[in-house]
Formats: sequence, structure tokens, C-alpha cells
Amino acid sequence: MNLIKLRKFWYLISLLVIIPGLVSLFTKGLNYGIDFTGGSLIEVKFERPVTPGEVRPLLVELRLSEGSRIQTSAGNTLLIRTRDLSQEESDRLLKGLQQKIGTLELLRNEKVGPAIGKELRNKAFLSLAIAFALMIIYITIRFEFRFALAAIAALFHDIVVTVGLVSLLGLEVEGAFIAALLTIVGYSINDTIVIFDRIRENLGKRKKEPLDEVIHNSILQTLARSINTVLTVIFCLVALIIFGGVTIRAFIITMLIGVISGAYSSIFNASPIWYDLRRLSTS
Repeated sequence: MNLIKLRKFWYLISLLVIIPGLVSLFTKGLNYGIDFTGGSLIEVKFERPVTPGEVRPLLVELRLSEGSRIQTSAGNTLLIRTRDLSQEESDRLLKGLQQKIGTLELLRNEKVGPAIGKELRNKAFLSLAIAFALMIIYITIRFEFRFALAAIAALFHDIVVTVGLVSLLGLEVEGAFIAALLTIVGYSINDTIVIFDRIRENLGKRKKEPLDEVIHNSILQTLARSINTVLTVIFCLVALIIFGGVTIRAFIITMLIGVISGAYSSIFNASPIWYDLRRLSTS
């Protein structure tokens, strides 16, 4: 089996993942959290386990239920997200929780305005644009421009897959989502560079071999490293999903999607795209 000769098959698998995500993104959009939409986040710890069903009637009674979300966490902790609350509304909610459910400890009471959300969104796009531009310059200097284009195409694949699946799964998008995307970009480009480096090394040693054979063998030579690296990262992320608590679960699932996509694109997309770009430019 030659991985490069099967490249259309790898592209097809990517499309089968990307298309449902894009459909969800354009029809449903992202589930923005209060970092982007503005609102209040109250985190309280009770002396006994509490379910969201016990809190929901109080939110209805105080007319705070619209758009609100309640999440439980380890240690009898409850996260309540609502529209932006005034100090009076916040005090009434905390007093009501104490009266109806029991003694509580206030861990967090944060307010984020929509203006901050817009700023965060703009900074996210700007951060990614700067990261992509710097990587194009670096890879072009170290390798060549076609390698840079192939690497950026693979990174774009990872971003689209991650954002699309986050939309499809309805995961909440908070400020940490930006950090997750940038981390995924860093992880994916690192794996891609390792494979590109081996291709460049083998191009000098195996000048008589067909280009697709050189790339195929280069991928195989780095395959064990790529798989071992991604598996160790996946094990850690799965452990965090199970034991890390609800507050970071969406962030960790986003990371997990991105890491798997990054490993796939580094092996099955980046090098085949470079192969196609080289064939197009030399034909």
C-alpha cells in the first residue's frame, strides 16, 4: 500500500468529516458562552449534592431562566450561567439558593460584557492569522513555499474539523476555545514539520526513487513517532475528560478533536498536498 497513491481516499475521509461540521456551523452556529455573548457566571458549592432540577424552579421564579444553563461539578459544586445580572438580581439568586437548597459557599461571581466578547472574537481571528503568516515565513525559509502551503492547508483542515465538530456536538465555546485552537495548531505543525524534514532528508538520499515512494517511505519512518505521541496525548486528554470536571470538559474535548485531526492531517493530508503541488508546478 502506497499512502500517496491513496491520497484521494484520505482527502475523501477528511471531506466526510468536514462537510457535516460545516453544515452544522452554517445552520446552527457555535454555542457561544458568556465570554463571547456577555452574561453572569456564578459558581457555588453546597454541603450536599444538588441537581440542576432543584435550581431551575428558582431561576423561573426570579425570571432568570431564559438562556440560563446549570451545570454540576465535582464536590457538590454548581455552575449557573445567566444573562448579565445586576448586583440586586445576583444577591436575590444567592439568597434564594441558600433558603431553598441549603448553606453554600460562593466560589465565583463573574460578569462579562458583550463588548469583551467581541474583542475576544476579533483577537482570536487575529491570533490565528498572525500564527499562520509566521509559519508560512518560517517553513518557506527552512524548506520551500510549497511545503508552507501544504502545512497551512493541513492546519486549515484541523481548524475547520475542530470548529465544525464543536458546532455539531453543541460544545460551549468560551475564551479557552481560542487557546485550544492555537494549541492544536502548534501540535499539528510540529508533527507536520517532522515528516517534512524526513522527506527533505530522503529526497537527497533517494534521488532515483519515484517521488511518491520517497514520501511514502518518509511517512512510514516517522509513523511510529507520530502514533506514539498522539496516543500519549489522547490518554491524558481522556483521563481529564473523565476526571477533570465539567468546567474544563468542553475545552478538553475540543483539544481531543484537534489533536486527532492534527495527527491525521500531518500523516494523510500535508505530504500528499505537497506532492500534488509539486506535480502541478513541474507539469
